Parts: sequence; structure tokens; C-alpha cells
Amino acid sequence: MEILKKPVLTEKATMLTEKLNRYTFQCDHRANKLQIKSAVEAMYGVTVTSVNTTVVVGKLKTRSTKAGMVSGRAAKLKKAVITLKEGEVIDFYSNI
Repeated sequence: MEILKKPVLTEKATMLTEKLNRYTFQCDHRANKLQIKSAVEAMYGVTVTSVNTTVVVGKLKTRSTKAGMVSGRAAKLKKAVITLKEGEVIDFYSNI
């Protein structure tokens, strides 16, 4: 099971990073806070002080086809907001 899928790089997540030293990741929905904490510490070599998680329910999507209206749902995902120790940072763009 791959715990961390990708970092979330939205305006809201960037604002949290700049003001509060918090980073947002999309994770596996089966992972718990302790697994997420150890994965971030192992991958980036930083000290995590807290982990907050939320499950985002997928939006209801509807489209029109020849057979009529088809409705479905986008996949749900789990987001983790990580708070780092004072003075530590994660640079997502260093390994591009």
C-alpha cells in the first residue's frame, strides 16, 4: 500500500504552507495518522508535530449521452494536513 499518493498544490494548501507551516497530501484512504506521519518523516526527513485527516466525498457527476442521462460519482479521497516542527520545510519542486 502506497500511503502518500501526491501533494496537494492548491491556493488554499499553499496559503496554509506559507502562514502556518502546514503541508497537504492526498493519501490512501486506508492509512491512519501514525502511518501517514511515519511515511512523511521517512520520505522528506522532517519532524511531524501533528496530522489532521479528512475524507473528501467525490462529487456527483452527470452527463448526457445517446442512451440518456448517465450519472455517477467521482472517487473519494483522503487528505492529510501535516504540521511540521518550527523551522523545517518541505521543497516539492527540488526533485523535478
